[in-house]
Amino acid sequence: MGIYEILNRLGLKLPVAPCPVGSYVPARQAGDFIFVSGVLPFCDGIIAQPGKLGRELTVEEGVAAAQLAMLNGLAILQEMTANFATLKQVVRLTGHVASAEGFVEQPAVINGASDLLVKLFGDAGRHARLALGAFELPLHAPIELELIVQCLPLKSGFTP
Repeated sequence: MGIYEILNRLGLKLPVAPCPVGSYVPARQAGDFIFVSGVLPFCDGIIAQPGKLGRELTVEEGVAAAQLAMLNGLAILQEMTANFATLKQVVRLTGHVASAEGFVEQPAVINGASDLLVKLFGDAGRHARLALGAFELPLHAPIELELIVQCLPLKSGFTP
């Protein structure tokens, strides 16, 4: 089953890739690897459910925000990999969780992104990971994700 069919079965769809909110590119390819910049849980151009986990947001709301941020990251990857045709494997996911004092369930929150990758890509979606708390994130976002994926080598030798 293809990625788009799985997304459909899960009741999800890829959004339009978000635009950067600063002076950077959404992703950069170096050799066989694509490094996706920090991705926030945007929905129609605004942060969905702003706030901190353990104060304004529950773990379940954080899981949903992590999944949304991952969908935004996947939309960026879709553009970079010609609809995932060259994607070989997800290598690493870094998840930053805006956390109230005493909140320690960052791994459970970032599972929203990790679980989605495994559902979509199977074993190729299993990845190394870091889930950590942050005092503040840009635009009062509850989640920011970074992603590194490996792609099949480009035949032309050109790296965009």
